[in-house]
Amino acid sequence: MATPAARTTHARDQGSASLELIILFPALLLFVTALIQYGLWFHARSLALAAAQEGVAVGRSYGSTPAAGQDTALVFIRDHGADTLTEAAATASTPDPLFVQVTVTGRSLSVMPGVPGIAVTQTAAGPVERFTRNG
Repeated sequence: MATPAARTTHARDQGSASLELIILFPALLLFVTALIQYGLWFHARSLALAAAQEGVAVGRSYGSTPAAGQDTALVFIRDHGADTLTEAAATASTPDPLFVQVTVTGRSLSVMPGVPGIAVTQTAAGPVERFTRNG
């Protein structure tokens, strides 16, 4: 038979697991939510980079224009992830006459309703294809 001191110590510990769960559950929920938000941001970032690279591939082709690269990037986003990368926009520029650059911007999806997603910006650049002579 247990001594009275042992019973009172055990009685004071009743409900401690529930209290620990109440304290730890919001932290665990916040961690899981942050992990999911990071995954959505990373996917949107990868999609924006792929769109920018696709735009550069078209924009740097011989006889093409940077505007064609911009249009290609937007079509790529529309076809492959318009629901993942929101508010998507693409800009094409020629920082140098021999280079073309495409920048894709947008926002990742947000786990929290009413809160905008994390901003995403990805840029790709490449040399314009042209004919050259030996020497």
